[in-house]
Amino acid sequence: MTEYSYSAADIEVLEFDTAVRKRPGMYFGVGPGSPKLSASLLCAVARHVLHPAARVAAEHTLRGLVEITGDSSFTVAMDHPHDWGASGGPELGYYDSLLGPEWWLLAAAAAVSRQVTVEMWCAGRGLRQELRGIRPLDGPQEFHPAEGSGTRVSFAVDPAYVGEHFVFPTDLANLDLHGPYCLEPAGPGYLLFRDVRHEHSTPEILHH
Repeated sequence: MTEYSYSAADIEVLEFDTAVRKRPGMYFGVGPGSPKLSASLLCAVARHVLHPAARVAAEHTLRGLVEITGDSSFTVAMDHPHDWGASGGPELGYYDSLLGPEWWLLAAAAAVSRQVTVEMWCAGRGLRQELRGIRPLDGPQEFHPAEGSGTRVSFAVDPAYVGEHFVFPTDLANLDLHGPYCLEPAGPGYLLFRDVRHEHSTPEILHH
């Protein structure tokens, strides 16, 4: 019988963004060299809107829009019901960014992006923050928001990580936004996909 001995020196503790880049399959199901990465990354973010953390909202209740603005850039927006309480703002998350563990898949997508803009608003107050990857360039800045409560995150994926041939798919109707483990019944939530890359793009696809 072979005996194994481990110590603290054998344990590698990775920063969140390093962990995502080193083990992307844990977040997106495929690695950086896979031709499926673009669709898998898009699905991961969209699935998280329809299946958010329990502290955010019930499954299949949020309404969102995913707008593909370029071959490697997109924006996701949702009617996220913030509860900022007495502080008047959200708790800061990874590296003091507006993205916290409740949105870990959005944060994972940010980790493989070169430029990210996060906007959150509630009760007439809006906060915007620019990130490089998941790391803030500065603290949250005030902006005048739309009515209601929501979150919008814009991503420009890092070509140095995903490769120069990374392109988001044009077939948006057949994306699987639920996966094999979704057992919840349909609800009022939905995801509207909009591709604005060129005039021949599929204009809008609705997923429930």
